[in-house]
Amino acid sequence: MTASLRDWQRRCIDTALENFLSTSHFFCQATPGAGKTRMAAELTRCLLDQSKIDLVLCFAPSLQVVDGFRSTFSAVLGKRLDGLLGSVGGAYTYQAMEYRDEVFWRLLEDYRVFVVFDEIHHCAGHDPLLSNAWGQQIVRKIQDRAVFTLALSGTPWRSDDRAIALARYLSPEGQLICDYRYGLKEAIADGVCRSPRILLVDNQQVTLTEGVETENTVRLFPSIAELLGESPVTYEDLLRHDEVIEQLLALGSDKLDALRRSQPEAAGLVVATDIAHAQQIAQALDARAESWCIVTNKTPNAQQVINAFRHSDCRWIVAVGMISEGTDIPRLQVCCFLSRIRTELHYRQVLGRILRRMGEADDQAWLFMLAETTLRRYAERIADDLPEDLAVLSQVPMNDAEANPPSSGKGANNAADGSHDGYFEQDLEEASTSAYALGDFADESSYHISFSQHYRQLLLICL
Repeated sequence: MTASLRDWQRRCIDTALENFLSTSHFFCQATPGAGKTRMAAELTRCLLDQSKIDLVLCFAPSLQVVDGFRSTFSAVLGKRLDGLLGSVGGAYTYQAMEYRDEVFWRLLEDYRVFVVFDEIHHCAGHDPLLSNAWGQQIVRKIQDRAVFTLALSGTPWRSDDRAIALARYLSPEGQLICDYRYGLKEAIADGVCRSPRILLVDNQQVTLTEGVETENTVRLFPSIAELLGESPVTYEDLLRHDEVIEQLLALGSDKLDALRRSQPEAAGLVVATDIAHAQQIAQALDARAESWCIVTNKTPNAQQVINAFRHSDCRWIVAVGMISEGTDIPRLQVCCFLSRIRTELHYRQVLGRILRRMGEADDQAWLFMLAETTLRRYAERIADDLPEDLAVLSQVPMNDAEANPPSSGKGANNAADGSHDGYFEQDLEEASTSAYALGDFADESSYHISFSQHYRQLLLICL
């Protein structure tokens, strides 16, 4: 086995090989950034060396991850993974499964095929009637036909509470069974992942002015959470507020400056809500003389943009739905979370983009976000590797809407050692206030938000 493997990867491979003596499926949960792809490639090499398989097929949720699989497997196996004549197999997106013809699926009948599923939580169901589109393909075309299968996930649960394809659950509790688990705490202790520092930005005096005809009504809120809970203002409204964007980018930029003194290649990620929002963020970065690039699902040659950023000196990448899962850019060390998506699955996957370490010095990752109630709860649960309320299968009707997962420009002191949970607050003085006109909530009303100079940071040291 390759000498450069991490200890957890060696242990996982040994466990999988032993399990494959009596069962054909193996489920590995390993925290984002731990090196699941490399482990899967080395396990494939072992099975090939032992003459237990002839081919390997890999499936993943995005083209970026598929490219990563092809690169890693080719490097480890010394053979191509492009599906062409002479290759050791192929790597494809889950979306592409339904477009494979019967000649392709006949490979599982004619050869001993090892099938690897990355981020298997995207595939739901144990049978064709209770599966989503991707899960159906696995149940119908792969399950019971592949000689061995490997399922990988850093966040093994679904937001619709459906069973994960190929997964096993305890009865009657419905607890997910993982054949091997490698959590974030272990990864940090082993020096595999960075320790996350999650900083929530709040304001102690938010003013909401409502204009109705000739009268104005002014309401004060002592926190962002109370503003969102007791007014028509939405979380997405705040994400588009110029001062909110500026506050988060200023904090992220200052932290990135500090990190680049020892890690000159360090970079930042801004997760935006949509393309217009990404452009608004890019303008704010321009105003700060920051270098940036934007990548969205509408960006021509998006994968080339990501690859160019991966190896460039550009400081920031602004992404809409492109760098939330599986994308490997180790120099990302700071993230400003401005996405309207507030599921724990998405939140943890975004955090995982900044956890992969490059060397000895880069032992911390920083995520900046608004002090919104749901996000704060997620942040406080990061130390809980597999939350019990998410890892337990709930029998609920399937939501059809969830069955199928959905350019460039120019340019707090940590008082704890990170070994335990803690909270630290710091007041920030800003020179000015700003007002923001919200979209109309009613034809006759208009709303404006302004923030006082009393900003507050809450630093959650999770691990």
